[in-house]
Amino acid sequence: MGRIYNPFVRPGVERYNLHPVKAIAKMRPAPGVEIIDAPEPSVQPGTVKLKLEAASVCGTDLHIYSWDAWSASRILPPRIIGHEFCGTIVELGEGVTERQVGQFVSSESHIVCGRCRQCQSGQGHVCVNTRILGVDVDGGFAEYVVIPKDNARPTDRSVPTKIAAFQDALGNAVHTVMAGPVKDQSILITGMGPIGLFAVSICKVLGASKVVATEISPYRIDLARQVGVDVVLNPMEVDVAKELSDLAPGGFDATLEMSGHPSSLELAVEHTRPGGRVSMLGVYGQNRQTIDLNAVIFKGLEMQGIVGRNLWKTWDQMAEILATGKLNLDPVITHTMHFTEFQQAMELMKAGEAGKVVFTFE
Repeated sequence: MGRIYNPFVRPGVERYNLHPVKAIAKMRPAPGVEIIDAPEPSVQPGTVKLKLEAASVCGTDLHIYSWDAWSASRILPPRIIGHEFCGTIVELGEGVTERQVGQFVSSESHIVCGRCRQCQSGQGHVCVNTRILGVDVDGGFAEYVVIPKDNARPTDRSVPTKIAAFQDALGNAVHTVMAGPVKDQSILITGMGPIGLFAVSICKVLGASKVVATEISPYRIDLARQVGVDVVLNPMEVDVAKELSDLAPGGFDATLEMSGHPSSLELAVEHTRPGGRVSMLGVYGQNRQTIDLNAVIFKGLEMQGIVGRNLWKTWDQMAEILATGKLNLDPVITHTMHFTEFQQAMELMKAGEAGKVVFTFE
């Protein structure tokens, strides 16, 4: 086995206990991941050790599993993958006073420097030195994981473990939805992947007047209806432009672009009302896209790029929304399985036959 290193320690400091732990890792630059015996990581100053209770598979993990061009250019095997997880703190590193042994926490995947201009001005979500768990450093698909204390976000035990595991992804939806007014607003969401589905429920809880979605997958369309979308349109079956014009003749107050598909970006510009906002979380296969910029200008649209969670504001907002007990997230959790069944999980996601897959670590 190649050595898996804990990235949060100074050179020359011993990184491991001797006890092996099971972990899911990318061991070589090729498709697939595997379960390995990795040394149990040791806490270092400013870090905490978690005993994992649950984790969730993200699209990023699927990219790494498939070993596409992005992952091949970014991942340096061997690497323990996974950045959505929750667990109990079992040990504190030197200098950690803000966390406690026995505390239930969820992971924030973006490790920020705290020193750059962005971090110093409350824009940690765009820290120029960001490292990502499970991508740039070892992640959390393991029985035990060591992460920086700030990345271990205290979570109330009233939040089910299966939901606490994917607060990182849920936070993406909270950030996108709450980047502008929501109450009494008409909102269009393009793309019903898990984060788009989360966004539907968040909009409903926050009092949106109407939530309309677009999606081409019958599987995801069914999930959208289960989480409570008012209308979901399939561009493969209906004239979406006409339907949207009928549903919101003056345009929607906000469009949340979750799909990363060029046609959805055009749709957003066309069907968002003058003075409205377009919040873009979807990532595009081609970096450069063509839109009607004159329409953006003359309609006075607010075009927002959304990345990650607004640190740490989004986590506070998410805790408040979860505390209401009104979020309808269960339909999005389509599969729960032991982490040793990772192969099945990856293939389900690859086939588009899963929403959120949650791993257990009993």
